[in-house]
Amino acid sequence: MIVAFSVTPLGVGEDVGEYVADAVRVVRESGLPNRTDAMFTSVEGEWDEVMDVVRRAVAAVEARAPRVSLVLKADIRPGVTDGLTSKVETVERHLSR
Repeated sequence: MIVAFSVTPLGVGEDVGEYVADAVRVVRESGLPNRTDAMFTSVEGEWDEVMDVVRRAVAAVEARAPRVSLVLKADIRPGVTDGLTSKVETVERHLSR
């Protein structure tokens, strides 16, 4: 499964990068395959381990912010591994034609 999620602290002003870094740090320390871009962090693994990482990432932001927004999208596809890479490679292959 791949989960793309965004954790946003609310009530802390406009500069939220420091808070978001706390969440991304949790994801990177999890050891699960992951990618972060300007809008979302994607993480790949089994349901329980991915959702635990999301929960802990939210908790890291929640520890410092009075309110937290979570946006989450999941691709639940049993038996697929390395989807973070293979899905992008498929699109790039089609673009190169």
